[in-house]
Amino acid sequence: MYKIETYEEQSFTMYRLSNEEADSWITICPERGGIITGFGVDGEEQLYLNKETLYDRSKNIRGGIPILFPISGQLEQGKYEWEGKTYEMPNHGLARIHPWEVIHTDAQEDGASVTIRFASSIGTKESFPFDFEVLFTYKLTGNQLTIEQNYQNLSNEAMPIYSGFHPYFKSETKKVTLKTDATKYFDYNDDTVKEFTGSIDLEGLKESVVLLDAEERSMTFQSGSPTQIELEAGSEFAYTVLWTEQGKEFICIEPWMAKTDELNKKEELQLIPPQDTMQTFVSLRVVRD
Repeated sequence: MYKIETYEEQSFTMYRLSNEEADSWITICPERGGIITGFGVDGEEQLYLNKETLYDRSKNIRGGIPILFPISGQLEQGKYEWEGKTYEMPNHGLARIHPWEVIHTDAQEDGASVTIRFASSIGTKESFPFDFEVLFTYKLTGNQLTIEQNYQNLSNEAMPIYSGFHPYFKSETKKVTLKTDATKYFDYNDDTVKEFTGSIDLEGLKESVVLLDAEERSMTFQSGSPTQIELEAGSEFAYTVLWTEQGKEFICIEPWMAKTDELNKKEELQLIPPQDTMQTFVSLRVVRD
């Protein structure tokens, strides 16, 4: 029922997990930041992808599900201070600009999975002075994509992270309706807290907005299509960021562990103890009416 295939696309080795019965699939490009480039159910692709940015190694990919690690968002002037030393780090961290290694694949009757690895190096320690190993397992089961995450701190001191994901969902409208227990959001366009009433229109907004006070880590959203997507995440993902680019047919619904610039604010950092591991997950499930 489930199978895993590899194929070459513009010099990249792609992995495709598929289920013929559900006509569902995941496609992955490990060399481009371990990114998921596609997720489809019932023959319908759910993710937006600008393939020109995928193929151009000098560009950040617009589309798919980029991995944000060790930080989500931006740093003030692209810098932060840790233990008396100043470091520079690009927006959304390091994982999305480095290749990941495939270390395991598995296809069974009830699902298929691929495990990928990203580890610290001399290059990463110039921006993030910690030894680490990150393992993600992408799983396809029916109409659901699950991303199991293991963040291992191999250093002798606590390691700060606030990871996240940046999914680009296909959408012809900028208005998104969300079923969530959040009641407030912060609007980065005018730096104010506003009441959340169940939907947000991103039309004309340059900057993102972030849902602030949800206690449940599960939400369902819809954007101009009968298809609904349920997003569930581990308790570490306290925030959901909403963003779009004007003139492009996508909206981003992004689970983050902390708000932007947290390595400077140091108020909500996830601190992984020395020689310890944080385990968590994010899942996407397509819900049909």
